[in-house]
Amino acid sequence: MANIRSVKGMVGLVTGGASGLGKATVERLISQGASAVILDLPNSDGHNLAKTLGEQCMFTPASVTSESEVKSALQLAKKKYGKLDLVVNCAGVAVAIKTYNQSKDRPHNLDTFSEVNITGTFNVIRLAVVEMKDNLPDDDGHRGCIVNTASIAAFDGQSGQAAYAASKGGIVGMTLPIARDLSLLGIRVVTIAPGLFATPLLAGLPERVQNFLAKQVPFPSRLGDPAEFAHLVTSIAENPMLNGEVIRLDGAIRMQP
Repeated sequence: MANIRSVKGMVGLVTGGASGLGKATVERLISQGASAVILDLPNSDGHNLAKTLGEQCMFTPASVTSESEVKSALQLAKKKYGKLDLVVNCAGVAVAIKTYNQSKDRPHNLDTFSEVNITGTFNVIRLAVVEMKDNLPDDDGHRGCIVNTASIAAFDGQSGQAAYAASKGGIVGMTLPIARDLSLLGIRVVTIAPGLFATPLLAGLPERVQNFLAKQVPFPSRLGDPAEFAHLVTSIAENPMLNGEVIRLDGAIRMQP
């Protein structure tokens, strides 16, 4: 019989967990009987969110690009809840700059070719393995699951998205080799590539722009709800055969130039 898992009783750490897709993931984990650790920047709303969600949730401030801060966060999570079963990488930034701005005679600033998305994701993965590898395996030898967040920009990058698409494409590209690396430890790795979702990033746009973007989605013709992203995260955590895969969650949209 298939060894179907349940998130109930799991301990999950969510980067970028104080807002947007990460927040929805934290809320779903708690609602499904799991414990959740919010890893986000010190100035985020992580403390208030954790307080609202109760004893099964804690906030640990950290930057995903800091080795020492991520190490500390992972250790605190394991100390409080006794284990770490799931890591969900939602932390990231969006950069929209053209490779060359003709009107200003200015090339893309190298400093804004952000490392947060890809380096931060990999930093959390490699350090999380240290905590997950000692988990007691189930009958399949399963010890943990890591879910990353890419973007459809990894495949359909628009004008001005060179840096963003490259960083998300890097997450897509490293999914399979990391899954292969960690298979010996019984740790699965899966990436979600979301399309247009109603996150704080899009919520800051004028309503007419949001409506325009929503109409670009074939079906359902609306922005995605972060709860739908969170639902997929828990489905991945519960299904042991999902591994080394990138899943588009986008309503069949293909972005135009």
